[in-house]
Amino acid sequence: MAEVFVRRLSRWQAEQQREAVADVYVEAYRRVPGEESRDRRERDRQEFLETFAEDVQRPGFDMVVASGGNKPAAYAYGFVLDRAGEWWRALSGEVPWDWDIEELTVSGQVFALAGLMVLPAHRRGGVATRLVEQLLIRTDAALVAARVDPANEAAVGALRSWGWTRLGAVAPPGTVSDAPPVVSSDAPPVVSSDASSAAASDGTAATVPFTAVPVVGSGTVTDIWSRALTS
Repeated sequence: MAEVFVRRLSRWQAEQQREAVADVYVEAYRRVPGEESRDRRERDRQEFLETFAEDVQRPGFDMVVASGGNKPAAYAYGFVLDRAGEWWRALSGEVPWDWDIEELTVSGQVFALAGLMVLPAHRRGGVATRLVEQLLIRTDAALVAARVDPANEAAVGALRSWGWTRLGAVAPPGTVSDAPPVVSSDAPPVVSSDASSAAASDGTAATVPFTAVPVVGSGTVTDIWSRALTS
C-alpha cells in the first residue's frame, strides 16, 4: 500500500475535485458485485454530486483528502448545521451532556460530519481516523454529529473508538413514533413546531420530523452519533 498524505482542500479546490470525490464515493460505497447495475451506480453518483454541490456552499464547510500514489484515496468533509434547524427534535432519549443542544445549534456550535469515504484498498490502515482528526482539529464547534446506518458495524465500531456516543434514532419522513423528544439533561422537554411527540387525539402516535443531520455512507441511516469537542 502506498504511503498516504492528508491535506486540506479549500472550498474552491473541493468544487474543482467534485468529479474525483464522486468517483471515490461510488467506489467506497459500491454494493456487492452482481447486486447493482451500471445505471444504479450512475444514479448514485449523480445524487451524490447534487448533494455535494449544495454541501460545499454551506457555512463552515471544510474538507480533507488523503492521497496515495498521486491519486485520491479518501475524503472527509463537513459543515456547520443550520442555526435555524431543529435536528435534535426527532430524537428520543436524553442528551448525555449537560448542554443545551438548541443553544449550541443557534450559536453555530454544531459541526456535521457530512462525508467520509475511503477506498477499499486503503482501509484498516488508520486513514479514516487521520481524516476525521484533521477535519475536526480546526473547527470551533463544541459538538460534532453524523447520521449513520446502525447495521454498518465497521462505521459504528469506528465511531465508538473515536469517542462518539449514539444519541438516538430518527424515523424517515412519513413514519410515526411514540417516543418523547430528546432533551438536555438540565432543560425542559421541547416540542417541535411542526410535529408533536405526544399521542394524537385518536391514540395514534404523531409524525416525528425528519432530521437535518447529513448522511455518512449509505443504507438505512436512522441513527445519530455525536461527540463533544470541548470540555
